[in-house]
Amino acid sequence: MLKPFVFAKTFTQFVSSRKGASIVLISWIVIILALSLAAPSSKPYAVNSGEGSVHNDTPSAVAQQIVDEQFPSKDGLTALLVFHDPGKISETDRNAITEVSKWLSSSEKPPYVSASLPFHQLPKNVQDQMFSKDQTTMLLNVSLQKDLESDQTYDTLQQIRDHVKNMQNGSLQVEITGPAGIASDTTTLFKNADFVLMLATVVLILIILIVIYRSPLLAIMPLLISGIVYLVVDRILGLGGKLGWFVVEKQSLSIMMILLFAVLTDYCLFVIARFREELRKTESKHEAMRQALIHVAEPILFSGGTVLMAMVILFTAIFKPYNHFAPVFSIAMVVILIGGVTLIPALFTLVGRKAFWPFVPKAGTEQTKAKKEGVWSRIGTFVTRKPAITAGVLLVLLLASSANLFGMKYSFNIMKSFPADISSRQGFDILEERFPPGQLAPVTAVLKSDHKMDVNADLIKQISALSDKLKSEGRISAVTPVLTSQQVNSGKLPDKMLAESGQAIKLQLTLEDNPYDPAALDKLAQLRKDSSRLLKESGFSSEQVSLHFAGQTAEQLDVRIMNQRDTTVLFTLITMSIAVMLAFQARSVKMAATMILTMLLSYAGTMGLGWLIFHEFLGYDSVSYRLPVYTFVFLIALGVDYNIMLVSRIREEVKKYEWMEAVKRGVSLTGGVISSAGIILAATFCVLITQPLQELFLFGILMAMGILIDTFLVRGMLLPAILTLIGGSKRKAIHKNNLPVHPE
Repeated sequence: MLKPFVFAKTFTQFVSSRKGASIVLISWIVIILALSLAAPSSKPYAVNSGEGSVHNDTPSAVAQQIVDEQFPSKDGLTALLVFHDPGKISETDRNAITEVSKWLSSSEKPPYVSASLPFHQLPKNVQDQMFSKDQTTMLLNVSLQKDLESDQTYDTLQQIRDHVKNMQNGSLQVEITGPAGIASDTTTLFKNADFVLMLATVVLILIILIVIYRSPLLAIMPLLISGIVYLVVDRILGLGGKLGWFVVEKQSLSIMMILLFAVLTDYCLFVIARFREELRKTESKHEAMRQALIHVAEPILFSGGTVLMAMVILFTAIFKPYNHFAPVFSIAMVVILIGGVTLIPALFTLVGRKAFWPFVPKAGTEQTKAKKEGVWSRIGTFVTRKPAITAGVLLVLLLASSANLFGMKYSFNIMKSFPADISSRQGFDILEERFPPGQLAPVTAVLKSDHKMDVNADLIKQISALSDKLKSEGRISAVTPVLTSQQVNSGKLPDKMLAESGQAIKLQLTLEDNPYDPAALDKLAQLRKDSSRLLKESGFSSEQVSLHFAGQTAEQLDVRIMNQRDTTVLFTLITMSIAVMLAFQARSVKMAATMILTMLLSYAGTMGLGWLIFHEFLGYDSVSYRLPVYTFVFLIALGVDYNIMLVSRIREEVKKYEWMEAVKRGVSLTGGVISSAGIILAATFCVLITQPLQELFLFGILMAMGILIDTFLVRGMLLPAILTLIGGSKRKAIHKNNLPVHPE
């Protein structure tokens, strides 16, 4: 039982000594140099993970595998070239489109273009049928080669854009959308994003630290420490990506960088606050750091441990964007945690009192400083004197805000997250307005048999009956190819409808709704559910054939299902695991339950207030379906830090004072550092507001709001008020743990 205590004592003495601090700093420098030589940066190995399942076993994935196997093609992603003239496509415009079509079919086309629709070879009457009803828009399909890297897709479409730009004249507008256009624009959005985010984060933290401390070294040192840790994390992630140990997700790298700088700055603030307090008690900087570490090492370890645990739990997600966040953030948190208890105290020990220049703390001044009553001391006094009023008002406000959650609407259309002026979004919007919505992304229906099907009149009648049944289900505008009575009687199927193996037949469904709208997803979910009935009513035996649906709508339906599953699992596991960690840290189940409930209420209030702002003031009809999970994981995990710092200080103070006074002192002594840390954390997430991707923009707003609510209202007032009210039960817990309490 004494071993952990002995180790902790030995560790704090080592890190706070001159020799130990020097060894720690040198070790970090050596590790950076070694990793720089042996491992690459993570950037070249960062990828967009897509929206599939990590197991690749969703119904849409299975259907797509059948399509790929039974109807093999050398084509990969499709780019949709949208030609639009607000007036009407003129003869001059038609000539420009013809020239582009010729170029894309010639030997001079970009090397990664596989095929394109030969518009220039089609008769004029067929060309006219390709135009929208108002004659303002025409669509040209271009297929790229399979398995291209994101940079290759980007470069290919850039060549097409450059060529088209040279051919444009008058009012003809050309945009590129579709899967390839979306992939290319995603690359565009994230180009240099990490550098811009890092620069903005560093500058913002530097300014805030200078304002808070008015000390150049105290502003620079946290950034220096964060930079050292970031170099280590980046190289480890690069090595893992290079060796294929895990997926390095692009978006996770951006958020990870912000998290790293913010969390390490928070830890620096915790150490600085206690180090300064101890420097006022002793002349020795080594003894001051040793005492500071004794009090802050446990909170840092517990707070970092809970964040790490939340990130590890992301491995249980089956949705790629959630699951692929796990390795990046887990590795980052391990290194952050090590840096928090080694690099931070070591560097501050070596610099000592000079770090606080020009406001150098002197030994023997703690009594003078204690007499000065600050804002948080007055807040602590008010909260502990009127806990019922404080808790009641805040609970009403948070519950009222949480009620907005019930009206929150979510979008599964990735295009809605893109800036309105980006090419793929503009092209999508033009098509959506001028063509039937379902034509944007038709659904592929595949009949699959384990044996070769006998193509005869009976089979064709069954296929024709199935087509009619599908169309009669409602919200389906067309099923193609349309089988004529002549084809039914002749016993022949149209070309490319039957697989060469004879084991699969392909149909295409055009929905009446936008393929990404909830109505389209609901329709496809119903078709999946009724597939056996549809086959039976069409004359097929469900034991002989199966019906599968592939395409964008099918994929987004699976995304919705996976998101619902992962939301339930992640919310449950993270809440339970953090509650257990808090129970160990606080040595009280009741206190842990109180903390986790206030954190959940803070999250719900933040989401409700966020939706009110997004919907009523910013005009959004819906938000990304990922926001609830992202916000929950980071807001709950990071909110634990301030819980632990506050409760740790209350537990320390309750050894010398009665409960209400201990809570008051806990608020007073930690309020300044927690509020400073909260401001910095919120400000760093505000950097995401500068990003063009709507999802990151809204996530940045939610995180900043949530952190400020958590810092000033929940952690600063609500939790202390509730702790004051349940103080009697807590005193029993303290006695049970043999902690001395001032008699009341």
